[in-house]
Amino acid sequence: MMGSRREKFSSIDGIQAGLGSVDYIATRQIATALFLASNLQKPVLVEGPAGVGKTELARAAAQWLELPLIRLQCYEGLDESKALYEWKYGKQLLYTQLLKEKLADVMQGAKGMRQSMERLRGFGDAFFAEDFLEPRPLLKALRQDGGAVLLIDEIDKSDEEFEAFLLEILSDYQVSIPELGTIRAKVPPLVFLTSNNTREMGDALKRRCLHLYIPFPDAGLEERIVEARVPGVAQRLKRQLVAFVQGLRGQELKKQPSVSETIDWARTMLLLHAGELEPQLVRDTLNVLLKFEEDIEATLPKVRELTLRSAEAAGHGVHVASA
Repeated sequence: MMGSRREKFSSIDGIQAGLGSVDYIATRQIATALFLASNLQKPVLVEGPAGVGKTELARAAAQWLELPLIRLQCYEGLDESKALYEWKYGKQLLYTQLLKEKLADVMQGAKGMRQSMERLRGFGDAFFAEDFLEPRPLLKALRQDGGAVLLIDEIDKSDEEFEAFLLEILSDYQVSIPELGTIRAKVPPLVFLTSNNTREMGDALKRRCLHLYIPFPDAGLEERIVEARVPGVAQRLKRQLVAFVQGLRGQELKKQPSVSETIDWARTMLLLHAGELEPQLVRDTLNVLLKFEEDIEATLPKVRELTLRSAEAAGHGVHVASA
């Protein structure tokens, strides 16, 4: 698999084509970041607005590389036991109960407290072995025989303490477990960290990563994305709905519509057998694009104007049926 991975990452053009084969339309900037990440063995910190394809990039890379995608969803209070490993306390307790009768054999012939403690220490160490270890996403990624794509999603939602904890893993692709020693990656995973910029990442984390910012796409790129993800949409309608979304992003909204919402809207048009955008159709489906009622209320008076502009931008006339 490593030979195959090196081959796939041998050129930037090849990466663009490879991601395109799994319906992820990557800019040259994105493909270049992946080329460098693989060949320099560095994680990629992917930032940008929600819904522009940060998480999807990791999924697409895993699909294209035919590697397992191992995802760690970050949240406030995330700690080592949920991210790296924990011990199977229930199993340890069960084995302790089952082996109670063996304790007498272990202690037989022990002279004094010191010798008794030495024997108990050896007995206890058996409960902190591989059989009792529960690997979590970070450890799973390090132990994949053929490598993996590790997605550390929404790192900005975690605490600064957890961010500091990641530094060893991101630097050396290894982790230290007191009871077992240092565990090194069999094959370094391809690591993506995503951030919606809700807080500033620390300098130490940034130094260990390549930085990639994914903005909202321009109209041409967004049309290509819709074509790849919703291929049944007619060319005229595709251009019109993309132009409408681009126009919406120019408004003052609490949350601008994301690329994923453009895709959902395109699918909505297919379900409704729409031939082109009309004001009433837009009003009926605006909740697919906008997720806050105040944004919907602010946009409703502008629907007809935005629909007309989208028709003009799509280059197929300005006639829009009244509603």
